[in-house]
Amino acid sequence: MAKKEMFEERYKTGVTPWELARPDSNLIDVVKKENIKPCKALEIGCGTGSNAIWLAQNGFDVTGFDFSPLAIEKVKEKSREKGVEILFFVKDFLKHEGKSADVEFIFDRGCFHSFETKDDRNTFAKNASYNLKEQGCWFSLLGSADDPPRDTGPPMRSALDIVTAVEPYFEILFLVSGRFDSSRENPARCWKCLMRKRKKE
Repeated sequence: MAKKEMFEERYKTGVTPWELARPDSNLIDVVKKENIKPCKALEIGCGTGSNAIWLAQNGFDVTGFDFSPLAIEKVKEKSREKGVEILFFVKDFLKHEGKSADVEFIFDRGCFHSFETKDDRNTFAKNASYNLKEQGCWFSLLGSADDPPRDTGPPMRSALDIVTAVEPYFEILFLVSGRFDSSRENPARCWKCLMRKRKKE
């Protein structure tokens, strides 16, 4: 099953363990601690939108992308209920389209890590860079390969997987080990990676 169809099926059946009914505390922490001011923001793999809605409620001009048309339907309804204006699109982020979105802040929670191949992760990082203004930042939460082996849960990436993909396009401000925000008793380990778009030579 292709990735897009897999996520659509998950949203149809409600088997979406990555979804939270609240914004991720890791996002809230980085916005506050790194003093990221309200700006034009993009969430890649926005799902049903708790993080995008939190950003909009805190003054950000937000656009959200997701593979799943059903997820986008759900997040549009949720954003209307919350009274926030957000642009949401069904989009494959690996397919580069049109002009730069001129974004200042990108967030993804477990989207970047879902791509299995080195080439796909490189393309993802390149497209993230393309969408950002000079000195724009990208904050990514990724499953960590330092977690013990398991049968289910988020994909597990090494620090080397991340650095190899992003360093041609981004300066890494920090890459630290943490935990996914989760309602589970023992949340999976994650990498918290904040990056700044490299200056053009």
